[in-house]
Amino acid sequence: MKYLVIVLVVCAPAGALAQAHKSKQLKSIDDQIHRAVVDINSIMATPDKAIPRDLLNKALCVGIIPSEVKVAFLVGGSYGRGLLVCRKNGTGDWGGPAMFTLGGGSFGFQLGASATDVVFLVMNPAGARKLASSDVKLGADASAAAGPVGRTAGAATNAQMDAEILTYSRSHGLFAGVSLTGSLIKQDEGDDETLYGHKASSADILIRQRVAVPRVARELDRTLDKYSPHGGKSLSM
Repeated sequence: MKYLVIVLVVCAPAGALAQAHKSKQLKSIDDQIHRAVVDINSIMATPDKAIPRDLLNKALCVGIIPSEVKVAFLVGGSYGRGLLVCRKNGTGDWGGPAMFTLGGGSFGFQLGASATDVVFLVMNPAGARKLASSDVKLGADASAAAGPVGRTAGAATNAQMDAEILTYSRSHGLFAGVSLTGSLIKQDEGDDETLYGHKASSADILIRQRVAVPRVARELDRTLDKYSPHGGKSLSM
């Protein structure tokens, strides 16, 4: 009995700490999803300076990194946490989010720090499968280009239209296409497990969509539906 009491005394605080940590993680994910909704609405509010609707209608997936933190002092670096949402089979309803991190580095004489929102569009099945199956280095594992801005994508270059992933950023209210070549997109399986309450692969979430959309992510899906209710390209192609 004495040993049982000792075990209970030791384990109880550990269990409470683990639950508190999980709750903190879930709160952080909820905040990311909410800020992603705010970002999309803010970006699309001014059509002349937004993601072209015809381009968004061609996208299979949308990635959002609210306030990627960049720090630079002689040698610059960046790190951000975000989420990726895909259409079912590339063309259907928007599904649940898969969480990921984006990291990269830049070299040069830089000073200062800034918080930047990052958005990217996945434009073809190959790009979607790569992001769902492994870590992806933009420009090496998947072709990437700075995305065009405006009401339509009519002025987009061949490089932009042929890219697997189109990338954008917003800093100090300015939204524009930006090159993220060299950045590494890494799926966050720990955050996915926290969000869904069980282990789920990125492919099951994004491609096969074998998991239900969490309640906290439904607002994000409704927001994407508002700007692009249909489109994409079949992943079976």
